[in-house]
Amino acid sequence: MSVFSLDAKQGNPVTTETLEDLCSQLGVKIYGTEKEDYRRLLAVFHDASEQLMAMDDYVPPVDEERFSRENIHFPKKTENQHGAWAWKCTVTDKQPKGGKLQGKTFALKDNVALKGVPMLLGTNFIKDYVPDCDATVATRILEAGGTILGKAVCENMCHSATSHSSGTGVVENPFAKGYSSGGSSSGSGVLVALGECDGAIGADQGGSIRVPAANCGIVGLKPTFGLVPYTGSGSNEPTNDHLGPMTRTVLENAIFLEAIAGTDNIDDRSFAAPHPSRVPTYSSISDLPTDKPLLGKKLGIITESLSLPALDPRVIETFRSAVSKFEELGATVEEVSIPIHSKGAAIWTGVSKVGGYLAKTSGPFGRRGHQMLSLNSKLHPMGQENWDNAYVSTKNIYLNGLYAVQNFPLLLAKATNLSRQLRDAYDAALEIYDILLTPTLPYVATSHAAPDATPIEQITKQIGLTTNTAPFNQSGHPVLAMPIGMLEVVEGPSVEAKVKLPVSMQVIGKWWNEMTVYEVAHAWERANDWKTM
Repeated sequence: MSVFSLDAKQGNPVTTETLEDLCSQLGVKIYGTEKEDYRRLLAVFHDASEQLMAMDDYVPPVDEERFSRENIHFPKKTENQHGAWAWKCTVTDKQPKGGKLQGKTFALKDNVALKGVPMLLGTNFIKDYVPDCDATVATRILEAGGTILGKAVCENMCHSATSHSSGTGVVENPFAKGYSSGGSSSGSGVLVALGECDGAIGADQGGSIRVPAANCGIVGLKPTFGLVPYTGSGSNEPTNDHLGPMTRTVLENAIFLEAIAGTDNIDDRSFAAPHPSRVPTYSSISDLPTDKPLLGKKLGIITESLSLPALDPRVIETFRSAVSKFEELGATVEEVSIPIHSKGAAIWTGVSKVGGYLAKTSGPFGRRGHQMLSLNSKLHPMGQENWDNAYVSTKNIYLNGLYAVQNFPLLLAKATNLSRQLRDAYDAALEIYDILLTPTLPYVATSHAAPDATPIEQITKQIGLTTNTAPFNQSGHPVLAMPIGMLEVVEGPSVEAKVKLPVSMQVIGKWWNEMTVYEVAHAWERANDWKTM
């Protein structure tokens, strides 16, 4: 330990009582004459901390002349029929150089920063937050020729897998109003499905790209952990944070990933990723042969993914029918048992609840990257008004997290170790199989919770929903969700009309092997019309 001074400044507020209060919180005592020594050491630390906090923050610069922000406004109802836009604007490159995304339009999930454009995070838990930086993914979209049209609604603090929790109101399913579009990247899924933008950035901490992709009938990729930098994006828990592309087709998704992938040398999640100039040419999947394009590929259905308590038997039937099409494309398909998959959601819970609580209070310590200090200051300390405006899942995270810190102090560490066991189990299967497969969700989209629903009634709408998605946030593998069929709703306002909603499949690959994920998904998509299945 280094101490650079033993002389506190005049007026320093640290007293013996300050020291004794800290000791009381730690449950220890300092005896006799040592008290004054430790008071002095604490006092000089206070002075050093004050000096540090008085320095200007260091924020990634934004070229607002080249990427000027125009027409920033909160959307009117007439331009937001499905409640999917959180904020609208136009940002484009004033010095265009061409690029992979030239002429394409995009939305950012509203936990992704765009300087000068308010970030709502789907919540009234915090208010009046306007970022002072651009997320790395936003800059990369613009540099690749894309136009950003605004922010897509994010479910409340990214804490809901259904789409009734946002402070701006429900986000309607693009196939049937009255039904969930999935969460927490609800707005991103809807805007892409409706064609109001060509692609959207989603954030996935437990399935939040793949759930709305499934409910909205689009393609959503949770990339390998760290492949897409998280810089400038609101975090839930640093080890399960992922950003990824959401598009209408697999090929569009591959092109989008090419533009946003690669380390930014800021976010430590991205340090193992390739330099952007060395990102694979995922769009080469367009050159796959049309005859038996998957010849020689071995695909494994995770047996445990088909035995979830909440799983609709019709989903299994649709999934098996879709998977059988891979054999027509030249692949072999088998079932593979990965017993720990059934514990994956519990492992994720141990990390996301405790880590999510700590990230909102003590902050994500031990990380290299950019901290959005103005956002952090709104999250902590929390007051009663914040609590009163919090969504049920947010309150649950605080209660679960604090309870675990006090009663299961080793829970986060244990869940972290088990996350590695989970990854090793998937890796072992992926030594035998090129790709693993599961249904994305156990059932089709549910109807929205009532406006006056109790906490339990709100949570009931998503029971078991992320059992097949959340494990891969902790294992870090790349997972693509893609539509494979349609099923009639079984409850809600459109049940008598026999409205059909999408069913989805997950395509899971080795770390850093998005290419094979895309090849398998593209071959299936090119050969099949999911809307008729």
